[in-house]
Amino acid sequence: MANTSSRSARSARAPRALLLAQLSNAVGDGAFYVSSALYFTLIVGLSGPQVGAGLAVAWAIGSFAGVPLGHLADRRGPRGTSVLLSLLTAAAVTGFLFIGSFAAFLTTAILYATAQSGLAAARQALLAGLVEPAARTAVLARLQAVLNAGLAVGAALGGLALHHGTRTAYLTVFALDAAGFILCALLLARLRAPAPGPAAAEGEPRLAVLRDRPYALLTLLNTVMLLRLPLLSLALPLWIVERTSAPGWTVSALFVLNTAAVTLFQVRVARPVTDLTTATRAVRVSGAVMLASCTVFAVTASTAFGTWTSVAVLVLGAALQVLAEMRHSAGSWQIGFALAPAERIGQYQGFYGTGVPVARTLGPLLVTTLLIGWGTPGWLLFGALFLIAGAATGPATRWAERSRAAAPADSPAASGRQSSSRLRFPAR
Repeated sequence: MANTSSRSARSARAPRALLLAQLSNAVGDGAFYVSSALYFTLIVGLSGPQVGAGLAVAWAIGSFAGVPLGHLADRRGPRGTSVLLSLLTAAAVTGFLFIGSFAAFLTTAILYATAQSGLAAARQALLAGLVEPAARTAVLARLQAVLNAGLAVGAALGGLALHHGTRTAYLTVFALDAAGFILCALLLARLRAPAPGPAAAEGEPRLAVLRDRPYALLTLLNTVMLLRLPLLSLALPLWIVERTSAPGWTVSALFVLNTAAVTLFQVRVARPVTDLTTATRAVRVSGAVMLASCTVFAVTASTAFGTWTSVAVLVLGAALQVLAEMRHSAGSWQIGFALAPAERIGQYQGFYGTGVPVARTLGPLLVTTLLIGWGTPGWLLFGALFLIAGAATGPATRWAERSRAAAPADSPAASGRQSSSRLRFPAR
């Protein structure tokens, strides 16, 4: 009985520690995201194209690093790997304080993006080792809510740095972000260490995910769904200023709406997603809602709309967009975990997670070309991409399930099938 109580206490502590670690990262990252571009240009002296190109190269390299670093978490243990990568991220952020050239910026940015990509995979593997399968989607929803709340607080702190505009103010922001990752490492180090996964059998590829075609297709479809990431930060600000009669402050209002909605409602939206059937339904609905959102945004270019009408329509489009975002997130988490072999969560999550840096790298070019360049037809085509990707997720998931059902009992795919069968919410 005592052992059971002890295990229950450890299980309860793990999500709390993961939430605190997420919050410590999010506050620092929010301040960093808001102020870093101006720091690199105004303080370091880099040009805008240099910053953009450097970050694109860094995240492209980082996206490839996610799989081997996730594999390292599987083989060496996700807790130690997460702690190490948290400290490396803190070191990279600190390194930004001392750069003075493009070469130094690029080198530090590559270290930062690589450590961040690996950390995301390792922390997913750590969560899988500490949280029962039935509770993972719920915990991930709370993590997402905390992430958005932390980013909002951090963005406000970053805004103070922008207001003062001094070198000291910017350096304080970077120091805050580095301290957040150090605190994250300390919190993760106190968690129970899950056992490392077994080594690959003789003749079996170490990076088995690279040969898992159904999972690769799902990763591709997930990447398409993630192309929504540059909407709030890039496409909508340009669209609002250049193509609508809405005032510039509407950009900030839509950002606040998105952040508040995810913080308040992500857990509730994720609650009905309990298995692969409900997960694929959530992603399919997300694609349809994204098409509706893009259609609403497209009509705001109408010259018949006055200022307040434009604002109201933009708010409607943003409300649809954040609903689609929350539905997709819940379905995507369930699919990514349920179809990953239990002993290879790190490398599978590292591969699945490449969608984020790829979307952030290619997304800006796509959205500026389609939405700003093509206008209304571009919005409709963009929405159709989400509709198709969301609808295709169901057949792709069923293909992945069939491939696992047909696999030998001792294969990685069979392990994924066993993991999938356990992914249910507990009774409420």
